Amino acid sequence: MRSVCAVAGAAFFVCSLAGLAESKIPCDQKVNAAFQSRANLVIESQPAGLHIVGTDEKTIRVSCTAGDEDNAQHVHLHFTSTPNGGHLSIEGTHLRQGDNSLEVKIEIPRRTNLRVHMFAGEVRIEELKGNKDIDLGAGQITIASIHDGDYRSVNASVSVGEVQARAFGADKGGFFRNFTRRNLQGEYQLYAHVTTGEIDLLGNTEHDGQQAKPD
Repeated sequence: MRSVCAVAGAAFFVCSLAGLAESKIPCDQKVNAAFQSRANLVIESQPAGLHIVGTDEKTIRVSCTAGDEDNAQHVHLHFTSTPNGGHLSIEGTHLRQGDNSLEVKIEIPRRTNLRVHMFAGEVRIEELKGNKDIDLGAGQITIASIHDGDYRSVNASVSVGEVQARAFGADKGGFFRNFTRRNLQGEYQLYAHVTTGEIDLLGNTEHDGQQAKPD
């Protein structure tokens, strides 16, 4: 009988953890969960400002601020663990109606493979190694702390707007602009696309005082 009770108790505990991991958390609370280095993180968001920062901890921490208290009540964070990492969704009826006053900070291990899909807004990424696949309908993507030799392939493009690849000494503006770079010694892949807006790739050449070359 004790064995049966123990098994039942363990099952209840696991189910409780699973339910907690899959629950939606309001904007005025924080997501804090274990997250391994070199794992994959997929982020899907309604229009917002996303600030993604790499850290030396094996956790994911998510916090957000909305334009006002009423908006915050309608915004929810939903993090789910997956076999190879995790999935984070940022949802809200106010956001779907075009109120993009939401600011979300996402702290993850420095070596994380990242995929972000968002219709409109801003994505800022700092101190993060790993593969990156960022797709934005309208707005701006800024990827900082890019070091020479990190990436095996780089592909940054806009349908209308500008690609400022200062980390590689290039600046491309206009219609259907695209910047590519290959380096067989690199480890990661970087893909960034904005339909209408701007992409900034910031790194060593900018900090060394070299000017981007317009094209």
